[in-house]
Amino acid sequence: MIRSTFTGLLAAVAVLGFVSPAQATPRDQPVDPRPSTAELAWELHALEWRSRGAVDVSEIGRSNQGRPVWSARVGHGPLRILYVTQQHGDEPLGTPAALEFLRETGVGQSRYQRWLRSRVTVDIIVRANPDGHEQNWRYNYDPDAQPEYGEAGKGYDINRYHDPAVAPEDNPATEAGLIQAHHANFDPAIVVDYHMQGRYVDDDGREITASLMWPTHPGVDPAAVALAKQVSAVAHRAMTEAGGNATQYPGGDYEGIARNAYGLLGKGSVLIELSDMGDEHEQAQIASALSSMLAIARSAADGSLGTVDPGEAERIPPRGEPLPRAAGALLVDSGD
Repeated sequence: MIRSTFTGLLAAVAVLGFVSPAQATPRDQPVDPRPSTAELAWELHALEWRSRGAVDVSEIGRSNQGRPVWSARVGHGPLRILYVTQQHGDEPLGTPAALEFLRETGVGQSRYQRWLRSRVTVDIIVRANPDGHEQNWRYNYDPDAQPEYGEAGKGYDINRYHDPAVAPEDNPATEAGLIQAHHANFDPAIVVDYHMQGRYVDDDGREITASLMWPTHPGVDPAAVALAKQVSAVAHRAMTEAGGNATQYPGGDYEGIARNAYGLLGKGSVLIELSDMGDEHEQAQIASALSSMLAIARSAADGSLGTVDPGEAERIPPRGEPLPRAAGALLVDSGD
């Protein structure tokens, strides 16, 4: 049912003869990799104004410290896509990529932009964890927390609190509850969650720039898994064409992880982890994330997503070994 409905929608919106830029790059000047809370709000509302309303910015709720959690929506097409950035406060690079996506798709009236906006609606929760960003840590801010997933006295790891069995209003991780409620209201077909990981190398010694994964919980409908694999394959192609070296992410099957939780709700749910490769690679990593965002939206809009072999994702190589640091320690990330 899920797959046939989605495939039918893709066929209905397929359009030939429109070409998007072959490779996404940020603006000529460097993109701020870590806009402040105030700068992010200013950028979002500036995009809303410059787009003449094609970008619609709204507040979906407030963090535990009272900061806005922003949604920015572009397009009015029937196929709905949700991107989420920065659930972990110290994993920032998906957020500037989201701003560039909104700029490239929402600001302007080119034939391609108007066509894309007529075929898909893309909603982005931009910096889901503003308090974690301010604290420069993984968790939200909740000094009274005694969490199963998180750190006592700091807060919750909000990407462990998306279990569909827990209602948003009962969610102890405030920002996760906001994402749950927003997802239920928007009801997308595709959900892509942007994170960051440590540094790794493949079997040939080449550094890995990103890793991707689809739902792995055994209860996810096979049709939703197949759709997520198609999305993963499209993102992998785009990041490879942008010069990246993307692999499969070795994630777990816990139902509270967004990748699994929204898969359990029948969505094509995908995790993308950008590697934390250091300051000198941040602009390239932002461009890589932007390439994936544009490619997923474009392939959904033109119908090509429905023609992708899900087995293509399974052929993405697994993530390799951690890259040794200069001091001999290993960078180890704590999972999606």
